[in-house]
This record gives sequence, C-alpha cells and structure tokens, in this order.
Amino acid sequence: MRNIRLAVSILTAIFYLGCAAHPSVADHTLEKGEKYAGYTLSTENVFPVLFYRYGISDVSDIGLRVGVPIYGSGFDYSRTLFEQGKKRDVLNLGWSYTPNSNYDFTYYKFRDGKQEGSTMYWAFRAMLIPQGSYAGSGQSTRIGVLMGMFLKSKLGIEAGYFHDFASMPLTKIYVPSWDEYIKKEENQAKYGRFTVPHVSPGGWPTQHSRLVGLSLRVTFPFGGEKAEKVEEEE
Repeated sequence: MRNIRLAVSILTAIFYLGCAAHPSVADHTLEKGEKYAGYTLSTENVFPVLFYRYGISDVSDIGLRVGVPIYGSGFDYSRTLFEQGKKRDVLNLGWSYTPNSNYDFTYYKFRDGKQEGSTMYWAFRAMLIPQGSYAGSGQSTRIGVLMGMFLKSKLGIEAGYFHDFASMPLTKIYVPSWDEYIKKEENQAKYGRFTVPHVSPGGWPTQHSRLVGLSLRVTFPFGGEKAEKVEEEE
C-alpha cells in the first residue's frame, strides 16, 4: 500500500506540474490525403495522448489529439512555409484542453538527417493561457523555445521551456519558492511588481508557475515508417 500511495502521489504531482499541453507535429511534410498518427508521453500529461494528423494539401495538415481520459486533448493546424532540400519551416497553431487550457503559436525549423525519417528541429513558441487552474490570478502569456529530434520515424524526443515574463524574471527561475522569495523585505523594492501567485491556496502550481512552462516529451509514431497516403479519386 505504501508503494501504491507513493506512485499515485508522483503521478499526481507530474500532472499538476506540467499542465499546459501542445500539439505533436509530423516528422515530415504530409502530402494531400496522407495520414500520420501515434501517441505522446510527456510531463504535460500523466497518461498518453493519442494524435492523428491528416494532410489537407501538399503544404498543410490538421491535427486532433485525444487525452486519456481527456486532458491533453485539442486540435491544431500546421502549414509548411518553406521547404528546400533538407530544410523546412513550419507554422503550427493549436488549442489544448488541460487544467491550464491554452492557445499556442509555434514556428518550427527542421533539418533532415542522412537517414530517412530522421530529423532535428528547434522552434519558437508563444502560448496564451486565458484563465488557468487558479482563476483568481488571471491569464498567463508564455514565450520560449524547444528542441527535438525524430529517429527513423520511430521515436521523437523533445524538451522546451516557455516563460511567463510577468510572473518572475527569467534570471530568477532557479529560486526554489518565488512566492516566499518576494515576501522578504530586501526583495520587495526590486521584485515587488511580480505579484501573481505561483502556488494556489491548495498548494498546487498556478498558471504562472515556471513548472507549467517546462516540457519534456517522447513521441511514438504508429508504423515507424512514412504514414499511409490515401489515393485521390480520379
């Protein structure tokens, strides 16, 4: 029983520490009618999130995510803005349903490797949480970067951080407890303007907590090869 309680506590903590999800994109530009699906494990959701993408043209696709049981669900749209050789730029717009439901704008820079299905990327992301898990402290706007890679279309690994600059200085993200730090008299004069709470009365991180901006995830595409393409009717 002790081990079970510990496991439940850890899973619950992970769920609340990372609760602002974002889409899982394809490892290549989908052609019209092409399908791409899989599941993602991340700090944003304790349970897997299933995703499905469908090419609506040779440069754009739409995505649908279903969380288990519901958190992490959402939809998004991707468009390839530039593609030449092994390089391509992709714009993604999405919405996610979580305790900190959010809209996000992501600009990806991909570079393919020598092996088919292998690619590395980095991206700039802007995220808006209109009203998070602690409604009394208002919206959170986050900006940050992520980096990731796909290995032979079988495995995707990604890490990123998105900061709320109105919640605390970026140079102070190492401070263990920001709410306690700004209560100290010597810090009020310089940092007193950062008044939004990072911890709710119940003890959980709010939408302003730096932990909500942390993203670590692993993606497993189904099939491990370029997804199926549906032939167009003549």
